[in-house]
Amino acid sequence: MTVVPATTAELERELGAQFRALRLGGNLDQAGLARRANVSLSALKSLESGRGSSLRTVIRVARALDRLDWALGLSPEPEVSPMALLRAQEGISPRRRASRRRQEA
Repeated sequence: MTVVPATTAELERELGAQFRALRLGGNLDQAGLARRANVSLSALKSLESGRGSSLRTVIRVARALDRLDWALGLSPEPEVSPMALLRAQEGISPRRRASRRRQEA
């Protein structure tokens, strides 16, 4: 059974550890990976240590480690949309455009 980190800080540390393991598995040092990912060395160190990082840094590092599939797995496309099923059952057609902003009075 996998233990899910309880806090944001714990999750950041776990993700950082996973990135570090991927880097070491690829026999890369931090400076080399930072260059390959086009991020600063300090940004990579922050990511790996779990001190927080930007989404851009996460994506660049995942791409540099040839693990973009890992990053894309953070928000997989649902195979069946519960809302689409409900709309189909009720005969509601899908939205085709965004709604306009309402003007303030």
